[in-house]
Amino acid sequence: MSVPKKLFSFIQTYFALLVVVAVYVWSVFVIITYRAQEAPPEAIVIRLGHWQLEASVREAVDEMAEKYRAMHPNVIIIQDAIPESTYGQWVSTQLMGGTAPDLLQVGAQLPANIWLSYYNRYFQPLSRYVYNPNPYNAGTELADTPLRQTYKDGMKTAYVPEMQEYLSIPLTLFGTRILYNKTLLKEITGLEEAPLNYRDFLAVCAQIASTTNPVDGTPYIPIAGSAYHFGFWDSMMFAPVTYGALRRADFNRDGFVGNDETFVAFKTGLLDFHYPPVAGWLKMIREVTDHFQTGYTGLGRDEAVFLFAQQRAVFMTTGTWDAGSLLAQAEGQFEVGIMDFPLPANDDPYYGGVVEGRIYETPGVGFQFAITRASKHFDVALDFLMFLSSQKGNEELNGIIGWIPAIKGTEIIPLLQAFEPHLEGVYNNVNFALGGNTTIKWGQEFDLYKVNQLSFEDLAGRFTRYYLENGLKDFLEQQRDWRRGMQRNEQYLAGIRGRAILADLAMEQAGTPEERAAAELDSESSWVRYRAITSARQIWGELNHARQMDLVNQTELPEDFVGPYEYSERVMEKIRRRLREQKAAETRLAKEPPDDPPPAESP
Repeated sequence: MSVPKKLFSFIQTYFALLVVVAVYVWSVFVIITYRAQEAPPEAIVIRLGHWQLEASVREAVDEMAEKYRAMHPNVIIIQDAIPESTYGQWVSTQLMGGTAPDLLQVGAQLPANIWLSYYNRYFQPLSRYVYNPNPYNAGTELADTPLRQTYKDGMKTAYVPEMQEYLSIPLTLFGTRILYNKTLLKEITGLEEAPLNYRDFLAVCAQIASTTNPVDGTPYIPIAGSAYHFGFWDSMMFAPVTYGALRRADFNRDGFVGNDETFVAFKTGLLDFHYPPVAGWLKMIREVTDHFQTGYTGLGRDEAVFLFAQQRAVFMTTGTWDAGSLLAQAEGQFEVGIMDFPLPANDDPYYGGVVEGRIYETPGVGFQFAITRASKHFDVALDFLMFLSSQKGNEELNGIIGWIPAIKGTEIIPLLQAFEPHLEGVYNNVNFALGGNTTIKWGQEFDLYKVNQLSFEDLAGRFTRYYLENGLKDFLEQQRDWRRGMQRNEQYLAGIRGRAILADLAMEQAGTPEERAAAELDSESSWVRYRAITSARQIWGELNHARQMDLVNQTELPEDFVGPYEYSERVMEKIRRRLREQKAAETRLAKEPPDDPPPAESP
């Protein structure tokens, strides 16, 4: 066979593979050429990876990068914007391959335990820097304030308790509220503003549902909902009704009720579906979701947005990340209002004694970036984050995007002022997602309840029976999973202990008195961190585990057994008796004439 025929046969056989190789080589060449054009050889290149594909985000980062470059001409910032669906895989391969950007957005797109292992292995701790003032705040009221205290949330989301370290620099504050069509609301109800009282809100929804579109005769939909949007309604408005369950189920007294504590409380009879906070949560879900469009649980986010944008629905939940685009869609069509979630009045006939306040919103400071250990320019990467987290820089960055700044003293665009978080309030304290078949069963029954195919009594009866009969197996499996994790805890603690030992060695090798003083401080803090993590992850875990197992295994609890924040009737009677005696003593004292004052001494 001649050479041309052999070559043709080879190309014909491996054509698909050759095309893939050619495309790969071409893409590598284009990327290298592109970056070479952007980054001259003498420049310091800082790569920044994130999953925010909104055009405004990339534009904002580019604009801030140019302003930073005006101050530091030899620094070039290059973005790697990766879709959410592949960000987790991309981050993993980049970190493991040693090719990760200098700065990476962290905190989502991967499970928390994966991020924890990555933090420990691939990222630089930033604790020593967050206690110093941000140099880019010079000339402002925050000039002498430590970076951590310049944040609206005290930089809480950047702190990783398991490592006792600050690992990232957040840049934005997120929030969720209700958007509504002010134009349509006024046409249907005559109201200028949407009501914030819960009962009034339900009445308005009923009025909207009874009104038809004059053009095609179809009824209006009060609330544009979807499976995506239900989560916002539940977390912001419905689930906080369960706050009172804390008093009966917070066995480890950490201020929250976990899925294991929920099961223990049901198993011991401290909680059931008729306990007012639990019953109130489910009642509110039914009352509000009855005003969603039919079949909302099978719809996605886009279907709800379409209904709202087409003026077929009056209300819809959204976050700061979507508010700008929705307002842009409504521009010239109808006026958009932003409202908080309705709340029952204190004298509400049903919820007055159940709802204890508005939702406590942990300030959702996100869009946070960590610095990788592979970065060759740690100081420059940190300096760029300082620039973005300064009062002026953070205000400019978020102003371009249309988000809320994370730093104190910054201006918020008028549109987003309604999204300011509530820093006092209540939160959800019931969780039936125990794992395994129990979680699946709860999801099935709960979905049927949400679409009115299962009554409250049926839900309570059916799931409670299954929960108590089968939940123990999933609960014990959860305990075994916890026990299996002890090995990973040991490995993790070994790394923390190794850092403390290295800090001791650095102290011994310190030269000048100043270096030794700094090394001593580092050594002391390292051992404090090691002891704190050991206590939190091992000692208290064992104690809480033992307490829960004791409660679950008891076939009969004492008659006066009560929740962790409640008093037994026997104790309450003692308190009442003591109060009666105290009041009687005060009454006698009031009736008895005062003793004559002692005679004054002669001068």
